[in-house]
Amino acid sequence: MLLRCEGVCKSYPTGSGRVEALRGLSLEIEEPGFHAIMGQSGSGKSTLLHLLAALDRPDAGTIEVAGRAVHSMSEREATAYRRRGIGLVFQQFNLIPTLTAMENVELPGVLAGEPAVEARRRAGELLERLGVSGRAGHRPDAMSGGEQQRVAIARALLFRPPLVLADEPTGSLDSASSERLWSLLREVSVEHRVGVLMVTHEPAAASHCLSAFVVKDGRLHGRIVTEGLDAGGVATRYQQCVRAS
Repeated sequence: MLLRCEGVCKSYPTGSGRVEALRGLSLEIEEPGFHAIMGQSGSGKSTLLHLLAALDRPDAGTIEVAGRAVHSMSEREATAYRRRGIGLVFQQFNLIPTLTAMENVELPGVLAGEPAVEARRRAGELLERLGVSGRAGHRPDAMSGGEQQRVAIARALLFRPPLVLADEPTGSLDSASSERLWSLLREVSVEHRVGVLMVTHEPAAASHCLSAFVVKDGRLHGRIVTEGLDAGGVATRYQQCVRAS
């Protein structure tokens, strides 16, 4: 089982009480592949991503990624998990501006104490597979947004994690670059036999996935099998899931 969430709850304090971000959410993904979590702002999708990444801890429920109990990790275990057990791709790329593409990709390996030669070898392979080996010696400000995002994906794959989490990864890209990146994420999931779980509110993004999990008001409200659907078809199924709830 790639991912299993059971009865996950999470709330946050506010000035007038508490806001329930997740209300007993449960979902399962059995096999690697490209999947989406769809929902509008405030639906709880980003909260779920943070919990899957062990950036926060649920109030109740269980979370397992590739058999590891993420919900009960100590801070030390969570740090090691974020470093090696999962890949993270952010909307703003989060590349270090003073480092080259190669140095950005190999950095997690160096920080983890891996031999520098091995970290560089794997970083070079990933940059080549993702089509940005020609930018290996360039710093982020000399690369396009799409190239920076490819470098960020290479960094996320350095330790060959079973799951990569992508938080609105095309939010800073134009439509053409976004289409290329969605196709790339799907190719990555197949070539590397990795699960890629993308948070999005865009039907066009979800149409590139195998399935999309619809989240509303902190609960799962349906799963869309997106194979064969274009953006319009995904949008229609999404509205059906939302209305049915």
